[in-house]
Amino acid sequence: MIGLGRVGLPLALSFADRGVHVLGVDHDPSVIASLRSGRMPFAESGTQELLERVLPTGRLELADRAVDAAEADDIVITVGTPSFSHIESDLRQVRAAVDDLLPMLRPGHALILRSTIAPGTTEFVAGYIEKQRGLRAGEDLFVAHAPERIAAGRFLEEISTLPCIVGGVGEASTERAASTFAVFEAPIVRTTPVQAELAKIWTNILRYATFALPNLLMMDCERYDANVFEVIDLINRDFPRGGMALPGMTAGTCLRKDFAFSEERSNAPGMLLAVSRVHESVPLFLVEGIKRRIGSLSSRKVAVLGLTFKRDTDDQRDSLAPKLIRLLERELADVAVCDPHAPSPTQPFEQAAQDADVVIVATNHSEFEGPGVRAEIVSRTAADCLLVDPWNALGTGQVFLFAAETDAVSHSPVQARDGSEPA
Repeated sequence: MIGLGRVGLPLALSFADRGVHVLGVDHDPSVIASLRSGRMPFAESGTQELLERVLPTGRLELADRAVDAAEADDIVITVGTPSFSHIESDLRQVRAAVDDLLPMLRPGHALILRSTIAPGTTEFVAGYIEKQRGLRAGEDLFVAHAPERIAAGRFLEEISTLPCIVGGVGEASTERAASTFAVFEAPIVRTTPVQAELAKIWTNILRYATFALPNLLMMDCERYDANVFEVIDLINRDFPRGGMALPGMTAGTCLRKDFAFSEERSNAPGMLLAVSRVHESVPLFLVEGIKRRIGSLSSRKVAVLGLTFKRDTDDQRDSLAPKLIRLLERELADVAVCDPHAPSPTQPFEQAAQDADVVIVATNHSEFEGPGVRAEIVSRTAADCLLVDPWNALGTGQVFLFAAETDAVSHSPVQARDGSEPA
């Protein structure tokens, strides 16, 4: 397993827990050190217990060089695949892993790409190996794409239930990769490499586009002095063709960048970029909405609740909360941040909320949800404190509401979606 991040490490542990001998490779010495000490380097439900169960068995070995992975028969690549700022997929980590392996590849090896990749990448890797080493995919060795579509925090639940898509270069490659992942007993769906690649990126694009609509509606409602939560209820209530999601700060390392894998060669250039701009404008929309209601933010205390991109996770990658904080700081606000899940140091809730002029629910963590939290905020702030809650986590049924007005609302918290990536 090359890459022991949030995709690779839970997968490596799950393989080892099912009796497979796994060599986990990562170039980050802190990740290796953490695992050898028996500690997960990040939070993923159930994996700490899984690590403690697997380590004593000896079925999980660790290394820091990609070339060491050639000792295995099946090599799974789960390295990062970001995008360049000019809308181009960045496959340098995949290319580097393949280059490291090239001298060591032998007939019979299986190379399975688990990372999110642009359409055509699996075929490129197969062709590159054949060009450099003369090893033909589907005959000498096996090259396939088996995309990860599991939601953060649900790995152990979904690895054995979600259909596993497998697209190999040739039928033999598909069957080899399918046999590798068959240990999880999830349904396996065989297809071509490019269809597997498209299925993964468009799974995320679908969610990204779907969540853009309620965020755009939220901005429209502000313009017309309408309530976005009431409008969404009107759209959905007892209507067979409803289904509008709820607003929120949609982000995460996959949703925020995976559209680039299609956008770079799109027949409708700009469409997905426009979806991205809707989400990217939400922090500014919130700041401008605050200023319209209370004026200048200079030297005003603003409490930002939430730093991670998703509810009840410690993953800060590509969260929009830092962007929101930077915009507030450019308005000369005094920003206090609280996030009980984030690895970055933040303030306790009581300290962040105390005497705040504005409280913003940036992430809908369970700790920031419900009338009890709302009452706690109101008790620690003045009547003119402005509550900003695009998730409706506090149950006010308003994106912007002054503390003095909360007694007049009796909404229960709406079960907001998490705004997250499936993988």
